[in-house]
Amino acid sequence: MRPLADEIRPKTLDEVAGQKHLLGEGALLRRLIESGTSANLIFYGPSGTGKTTIASIIAQRTEKALYHLNATTASLQDVKNIIADVDTMLAPNGVLLYLDEIQYFNKKQQQSLLEFMENGKITLIASTTENPYFYIYNALLSRSTVFEFKPLTPEETVPAVERALDILRQRSQLPLEWEDAVPLTVARQCGGDVRKAINAVELLYQSARPVDGGLNLTSEDASQLTQRSAMRYDREGDEHFDLLSALQKSIRGSDPDAAVYYLGRLLSAGDLISPCRRLLVIASEDIGLAYPQAIAITKACVDTALQVGMPEARIPLADAAILLATAPKSNSAYRAINTAMADIAKGKIGEIPRHLKNVHADSAGSDKAPAYLYPHDFPHHYVKQRYLPESLGDTVYYEYGENKIEQAAKRYWQEIKDK
Repeated sequence: MRPLADEIRPKTLDEVAGQKHLLGEGALLRRLIESGTSANLIFYGPSGTGKTTIASIIAQRTEKALYHLNATTASLQDVKNIIADVDTMLAPNGVLLYLDEIQYFNKKQQQSLLEFMENGKITLIASTTENPYFYIYNALLSRSTVFEFKPLTPEETVPAVERALDILRQRSQLPLEWEDAVPLTVARQCGGDVRKAINAVELLYQSARPVDGGLNLTSEDASQLTQRSAMRYDREGDEHFDLLSALQKSIRGSDPDAAVYYLGRLLSAGDLISPCRRLLVIASEDIGLAYPQAIAITKACVDTALQVGMPEARIPLADAAILLATAPKSNSAYRAINTAMADIAKGKIGEIPRHLKNVHADSAGSDKAPAYLYPHDFPHHYVKQRYLPESLGDTVYYEYGENKIEQAAKRYWQEIKDK
């Protein structure tokens, strides 16, 4: 018996769930497909969003023989074996090669594909779950058009789940019914992955217990079966960095609700270390001198989380995330060090003033340079003298932030220095 996911695979563009930005009326990819294009394409997006299905529809439209390879196990010899079928009875109209997970091909393997693409022997559709601009080499990118597939919303997934349930009802030897909430429950829990949703429906059916001579699928069973299926997470992949980025940007944007949500996503995926490190960075980069105590408090929360472990670690980390999100913000120190290091990278390496060196002018017995003035010997622990190299002039790297603490420090030093 065919797997359920294969049986309900759409045959036309109108049957494809979601991806309206690519396949809606007038959308570019739809126009290309309907025109019978033989362009080389790269499909980028999470699994279960229709990439393989679209490749099959394109092969059908162009009447090309569709060959499917997965780069995790395929070799260049596999590609050459496919090329051997070109212009034979097996592929009279040419070959459409669907290469899944192309990021697993190394540079040499990817470059070898160019020869076959340029002589027109194959049309390549490559798919990847990772950012193609990071993992696919420029020569291949320049000869292809990239389309991004997006995770489906629960509402977009529901029709596919309902079609799967109808097919199972036709297959079932016992009468099959389900609670009204089952399709949406499955759709919500599968994180926009239609294949995962269909597989969940099949497992739900297989685990159903006969009741009164029939089978009844419950939303409670559906929820238990798919309770962690919505998590899309790979610690080495884009989703990992996207979640960390969303956490930092939510805190920087002073949104505590979004901050704890993305923190929860990271922790639910079993990642404790990454959010700890990112919260420490945020405390210095985004809150900084507007509330310096936040750095120490965040460090204490992180230490506590690492000591107690999950699930209790979520509590001190939530404390830190909410504190940082609701704290006043300043990136003045961040900008200051970046600007200083940019100058250093440009070669602005001036001579350290003599009176700041470890061997001072006075102790060296020189009368050609002023002695170092010890600030604590002067009123308010301040005395004017040069600290930057002469070649940097009066360069300013630090600008006081527009917050209470930094503005108070600014007023304090202005009053002293004006005297």
